[in-house]
Amino acid sequence: MKEYNPDAIRNIAFVGHGGSGKTTISELLLFTAGEINRIGKIEEGNTTSDFNQNEIDRQISIAASPLHIDWNNNKINIIDTPGFPDFIGQVISSLQVADLGISVIKSAEGIEVGTELTWEFVRKNKLPAAVIINKVDNEHSKFFETVQQAKNRLGSDVTVVSFPVKEGLNFDSIVDLVKMKVATYGDAGSKKVTESEIPADLKSQADKLREELIEKVAESSEDLMNKFFEEGTLTEDELNTGLKAAVLKGGLIPVFAFSATKGVGVNTFLDFASKYFPAPNEREPIEAMMKDGGNKVQIKCDPKGEPSLFIFKSLSEQHVGELSIFKVYSGTVTPGMDLINTHKDKVERMGQIFILNGRNRKEIPKLVAGDIGAVVKLKDSHTGDTLCSKNFTVVIPEIKYPEPVIRFAVKPKAKGDEDKISAALHTAHEEEPSLISRFDPEISQTIVSGQGELQLNLAIKLLKDRYGVEVDLVEPRIPYRETIRGKCEDSEYKHKKQSGGRGQYGHVHLKLEPQPRGTGYEFVDAIVGGVVPGRFVPAVEKGLKEIMSKGILTGSRVVDVKVTLFDGTYHSVDSDEVSFKIAASQAFKKGFMEAKPVILEPIYDITVKIPEEYMGDVMGDISSRRGKIQGMDSESPFQIIKAKVPLAELHKYSTQLRSLTQGRGMFAMSFSHYEEVPKEIEGKIIEEYQKSKQEEEE
Repeated sequence: MKEYNPDAIRNIAFVGHGGSGKTTISELLLFTAGEINRIGKIEEGNTTSDFNQNEIDRQISIAASPLHIDWNNNKINIIDTPGFPDFIGQVISSLQVADLGISVIKSAEGIEVGTELTWEFVRKNKLPAAVIINKVDNEHSKFFETVQQAKNRLGSDVTVVSFPVKEGLNFDSIVDLVKMKVATYGDAGSKKVTESEIPADLKSQADKLREELIEKVAESSEDLMNKFFEEGTLTEDELNTGLKAAVLKGGLIPVFAFSATKGVGVNTFLDFASKYFPAPNEREPIEAMMKDGGNKVQIKCDPKGEPSLFIFKSLSEQHVGELSIFKVYSGTVTPGMDLINTHKDKVERMGQIFILNGRNRKEIPKLVAGDIGAVVKLKDSHTGDTLCSKNFTVVIPEIKYPEPVIRFAVKPKAKGDEDKISAALHTAHEEEPSLISRFDPEISQTIVSGQGELQLNLAIKLLKDRYGVEVDLVEPRIPYRETIRGKCEDSEYKHKKQSGGRGQYGHVHLKLEPQPRGTGYEFVDAIVGGVVPGRFVPAVEKGLKEIMSKGILTGSRVVDVKVTLFDGTYHSVDSDEVSFKIAASQAFKKGFMEAKPVILEPIYDITVKIPEEYMGDVMGDISSRRGKIQGMDSESPFQIIKAKVPLAELHKYSTQLRSLTQGRGMFAMSFSHYEEVPKEIEGKIIEEYQKSKQEEEE
């Protein structure tokens, strides 16, 4: 088994809009480098990276897939990420460990919403980057127009390093601006490439673009800039050294012309990647924290250092168990090694170590700093955990996932499946950390939330396929609140029961008044002269808290009410805590209904990003959801709408937004505040609550 030092490793992640060709490119790279002997097709369900049955059925990538090839004695680790927005969590975790992000863009369609969304995360991670303009063989291909769009929207450092000789159906050759040669590719799968001189009719265009490339390289270093100004060009050696430095610093974002289906551009890309993309030890050390003391520490990519690794993905496979996929940040990791999980304070023994190409695993004796691999059956370690030696107990920063944009309640089809459901949803979260499940005691439902309806539906399918548990996804109850707008000066209730022997007696007078929003509940004991003995006052408050947690109008929690106990009577024999608890809760119920009760509903802030042509439809839809537009911004060619919308109106909003914008709209939501429900809606809510209560009782 060939061994690689960090300087011979490249870690790249393909990102971009769905359908841009990331999986097909990955397949072509594996074939060209000899890792596979035939090119799989998405339509045939036989690609290396989309091996999960759901991916095969739906013909989209759902999980990030780690792959590897050898090219020019370099190991190139490739992570093929999903383009569908529901699975953005997979993109985020992959970019956490990549050393360069590659945005794959369709030549005819240009920059799409998914391009921008994933590019934001490339930028957030301060990653060096590159662009592949794919599908140049499309008859509507607009290579140079798409390059200009990329310059405008992704950054001015976008620079062509290869461009098509001819676009469209006859695309089979590219001009390589580094070698200043034309590379002509044979039929897909032939691996034939021939180099020739640039024809006269393309020479001036090639010279101009080469000049732009040299200038961009020169800008990355003061010495090269001075040399460029003095001599007007750079030598071959200077260009080579400068190219690597410029890509590493992010001052150059190379653009490659490509057709994944025809196999055009692949060798040119791989030659460039192996020569000029950064090795993990050339990037800045990552900043972590020492477990004890919390001091910041830089982790250097050094195979001789103390071992530390970060698990960025988990994969559950039948007959194998859980695979933890990780990147080694320092040291060398070998099977049998004991490492400490610094998140959970547990010792883990490393089992067999593998490198992956989809579901194909190859066992290796060790993995060095900068490399990516997998280990089977760790006991207590999962996605986001750091494992390290006891001499170097560090915590590598966790992955930050976006807030969920869709939520459903899980309703079991059979009673008694709750524990199985909980365990299964925990596994689903391990594999897809942006999928969150929790039991919400306020509405007594298990809520699953995530980035889109497809993501949640697949999680439910997993419950059935792997655990034999069937559930329905239903609209979650809304966590309404109840409060009062008016005062009730005296609400009296006497609880009296006599049934032979000792009876029950409790009698209270309460005053109810509203509190400012968000103040909460306040209880005042204003009893004078012991008319209600002090030992019963806690029972009064207990009765109030119980009834307030259950609610009066809709079974929702009562908030922002001040209750004063100011009078009452007791019986020396029959009075007890239970009697005063009942009296207090009944007096509160009565007084609450007299004090102008209202229902409050949760209001959420939403930020919607859409292409300009959908503005009217989307704003109309927000208004129909009782939304209030707060402001608008422009991020050419996208519009940003900010609005406040009741949570009750946001169910399935992400699905509706995609439908309104042909999949090009994105949104984020976060809780803002509670607000009174309009009177006409209040009646409906109370009616629905009474109806559901009746059904439960029946």
